[in-house]
Amino acid sequence: LMRCCWSDMKSVHHSVSVFFLQPVAAGSGIPEIKCYLNGVKVPGVVRLRTVVCKAMGVLFSVAGGLFVGKEGPMIHSGAVVGAGLPQFQSISLRKIQFNFPYFRSDRDKRDFVSAGAAAGVAAAFGAPIGGTLFSLEEGSSFWNQGLTWKVLFCSMAATFTLNFFRSGIQFGSWGSFQLPGLLNFGEFKCSESDKKCHLWTAVDLGFFILMGIVGGLLGATFNCLNKRLARYRMRNVHPKPKLVRVLESLLVSLTTTVVVFVASMVLGECRQMSSSSHSGNDTLSLQDMSEDINSSIKTFFCPNETYNDMATLFFNPQESAILQLFHQDGTFSPVTLSLFFLLYFLLSCWTYGISVPSGLFVPSLLCGAAFGRLVANLLKSYIGLDHIYSGTFALIGAAAFLGGVVRMTISLTVILIESTNEITYGLPIMITLMVAKWTGDFFNKGIYDIHVNLRGVPLLEWETEVEMDKLRASDIMEPNLTYVYPHTRIQSLVSILRTTVHHAFPVVTENRGNEREFMKGNQLISNNIKFKKSSILTRAGEQRKRSQSMKSYPSSELRNMCDEHIATEEPPEKEDLLQQMLERRYTPYPNLYPDQSPSEEWTMEERFRPLTFHGLILRSQLVTLLDRGVCYSESQSSASQPRLSHAEMSEDYPRYPDIHDLDLTLLNPRMIVDVTPYMNPSPFTVSPNTHVSQVFNLFRTMGLRHLPVVNAVGEIVGIITRHNLTHEFLQARLRQHYQTI
Repeated sequence: LMRCCWSDMKSVHHSVSVFFLQPVAAGSGIPEIKCYLNGVKVPGVVRLRTVVCKAMGVLFSVAGGLFVGKEGPMIHSGAVVGAGLPQFQSISLRKIQFNFPYFRSDRDKRDFVSAGAAAGVAAAFGAPIGGTLFSLEEGSSFWNQGLTWKVLFCSMAATFTLNFFRSGIQFGSWGSFQLPGLLNFGEFKCSESDKKCHLWTAVDLGFFILMGIVGGLLGATFNCLNKRLARYRMRNVHPKPKLVRVLESLLVSLTTTVVVFVASMVLGECRQMSSSSHSGNDTLSLQDMSEDINSSIKTFFCPNETYNDMATLFFNPQESAILQLFHQDGTFSPVTLSLFFLLYFLLSCWTYGISVPSGLFVPSLLCGAAFGRLVANLLKSYIGLDHIYSGTFALIGAAAFLGGVVRMTISLTVILIESTNEITYGLPIMITLMVAKWTGDFFNKGIYDIHVNLRGVPLLEWETEVEMDKLRASDIMEPNLTYVYPHTRIQSLVSILRTTVHHAFPVVTENRGNEREFMKGNQLISNNIKFKKSSILTRAGEQRKRSQSMKSYPSSELRNMCDEHIATEEPPEKEDLLQQMLERRYTPYPNLYPDQSPSEEWTMEERFRPLTFHGLILRSQLVTLLDRGVCYSESQSSASQPRLSHAEMSEDYPRYPDIHDLDLTLLNPRMIVDVTPYMNPSPFTVSPNTHVSQVFNLFRTMGLRHLPVVNAVGEIVGIITRHNLTHEFLQARLRQHYQTI
């Protein structure tokens, strides 16, 4: 009863700390980090407050007896440390701030987050190489050769730092490096007295493949049930007050405690301690561990010289229970293993997804180890295969179930090999994980991908389907452009920023020469413009949308709007763009102002005026220019505009001010901002006829957020963002393509 009350108190504590301080700290954190490394910014996922709540929450959730692990939160915590440490500043601790101008870009931050996530895996499992491969396989979308050794070095440093402190604290031998990770599987070795025993043989590979199939089916079932539970929570729990989530965590903790007690008392068997159990196995000790495996068996109301096999699994820490299944011989009956697997399967599925920091690696390993040990017992008892080693089958069962749940192959293989210190297990583990992944993928996705999809995050896969090559860039691009001119009035910039949520804007000028050729029927120009003619947002509609936000513009900022009327002069028809650039040496682009009000009676020639593409300007850059008052008046040249250095432009990174929070009362809305010194004049672009697979590979491998579509004469006809490359969007456009054929 005291355990039950203490467990519930811990559940309330970590639930309250998560809900009211940082809700994003709930769960394992791996889906959120996966989204971040894929290029999607999840709010608050790498903040200092998040890692504090994560560490405190997982401490109480694991100590409270919930069927959760600490490995997932460790990966998230490592990623947060990687994101925050190079910045030398914190939003939560505003007084801690150093003038450190380096690593002030999203790409640098992603690289550090990749290294932090790998360090979390390395510290959890003592697997630095596995951590590096985990970051490559499950996390980073943008990888380069220089990042590989940096991440590996970070993982090595994390492993040996943890080893140094754990060895010193537990054994008092500082610098001995005896405990490489938080989770260690011990040494797998047959007893010297059993001459028939082998770790595994070629005949066992057939059983391993079958176990991989079953593990894939069990993992798919686990994911399906958890997905239904997650949807139920999203519909019925999350919309309600936060106290409901606390009560749910309390209910899960209470149910888990009751099930553990009742199952151990009613379903557990009192089994006789064998002589081998007393003496232990001389080869099971790894690096002089202070306690033997047999010391963790629980009597739990059983007579002397007996122990309760169900309580031995339930009342030990999960790591000790895994070691029991890996290395104890003959201590668990098939009935006990079956019931334990069923109860642990259901409770861990119910627990994963509640609003507490929780990992899934160790519960899956324990559940799968029980399954593998059950298979070994059945093969020994009913088929008579005396040569098999039960620990090997328990390990393969753990790999099969974990692989069926998370669907990882390369990194998980290396992690398990490094945790066992047995390279001979490489082939069976790899085969089992591959079979489990293929089997599970036939029914649904991995658990992390499922939770990413439930959050509606536009995650990009590794590659597109083959049939998507029937689409071109013109089929998936967004033709309704919101653009700015090289020289734009403050009035128009504020309107654009307040009425849109785009993170980048094309910088364009009107190409009147091409416009005249289009109206004359020039075939090349007509083909280039046809992509935008059907659905392009006209300049009149664009101006109407911008003018809607003028209502929110303070009247003091519009003090000169009503009484200033500047006559606009059309350039001579024979004057081309190059001539204008040569005559105006202080600026490479003509002075074009977007506040020239268009008319509804505009002709076709005026509506579909071609736009020559010059570059991309980010929202953060525009906001910074407005915040710093970087502009010039009409009576001056753009050379009089103040210039900001790169350090000044990135000073507010990563949290730039919001346009609605800026005080613009001191700025004249008729002032002009020259954006050309700050735009990217040579971004990656694609042709409208580019295959979707090429667009996808360019977008993903180069870590892009915006990809302009530019025709053969340098005119922008659309733009491609992450939304246009998601699987759902491509499928919808492919169906439209088939309907038009």
